[in-house]
Amino acid sequence: MNDVSLAPPDNARFAGGAAYARGGFVPMAEATISVLDWGFTRSDVTYDVVHVRHGGFFRLEDHLDRFSTSMRKRRLAPPEDRARMEEILHQCVALTGLRDAYVAMLCARGRPRVGGSRKLSDCDNHFMAYAIPWIDVLTPEVQERGGHLWIASVPRIPDASFDPTIKNYMWGDLTTGLMEAQDEGYDTVVLCDAAGLLTEGPGFNVFVVKDGRVSTPAHGSLGGITKKSVLELCAMEGIPAAVEDIPRALLEDADEVFLATTAGGVMPISRVGKRIMGNDRPGPLSSRLKDAYWRKHAEGWHSTPVRYELAMP
Repeated sequence: MNDVSLAPPDNARFAGGAAYARGGFVPMAEATISVLDWGFTRSDVTYDVVHVRHGGFFRLEDHLDRFSTSMRKRRLAPPEDRARMEEILHQCVALTGLRDAYVAMLCARGRPRVGGSRKLSDCDNHFMAYAIPWIDVLTPEVQERGGHLWIASVPRIPDASFDPTIKNYMWGDLTTGLMEAQDEGYDTVVLCDAAGLLTEGPGFNVFVVKDGRVSTPAHGSLGGITKKSVLELCAMEGIPAAVEDIPRALLEDADEVFLATTAGGVMPISRVGKRIMGNDRPGPLSSRLKDAYWRKHAEGWHSTPVRYELAMP
């Protein structure tokens, strides 16, 4: 599935990944952040992830748009402008030579110049980025048999407390849900809000299929780029789809369920809680959308070719 061949050979030290940190490019293992940085001590950071497939970024402009919006909402402003950030992402991938990669960008608040300060203006915001070999939220083997999804007892943090459309590392509720799921022997977890409406899981949006109709939550979740792609594919394939409130009962009674994320694409689910769906295998509509998603990738859909020449001195 993954092409991790490397080129050019003189960049072999970046085989495990390349990062941009403190204004320069380093092997992934050398990318660090101060323990006094508010990005670490307060999770005062926003980030985004874009993938590279067959040597091309998928929906790079959409990811940069979302990242720019997140930075603006969190009042983060690193020295690098958007054009420079885009060039850095290309160079991180180029240094590794990867044809399929997981590429992240982040902006952290920084370390306050005045000890003990609580003033945001005392921090110098900084941009970091990295490219590593492709990863999947659910392994290919799990995707093949269909993931097993647990519904957490802990509710998702309310939208009024933190805007879920800002991609962030504040995963306390999501991690608690993962603890439950793993204790019960499940692959991953999804959270509902305090009113019992479906939201999202750790790093993915969720879709429910009922009577041939696809739906995904209207709130409590990130405006996913893969989510956007799935809705576009539904329109292309003539599949009814909607963004709407989804009660937990509909999730538990769904004909099919699938997840959507940059790190894995469209990932079918075969079990929700104790309920087994589709003879414990991925459902037909989920599989159809998964196949369409990767087929469109192979056709160059929304692809921006990686500028591999940036790896050269």
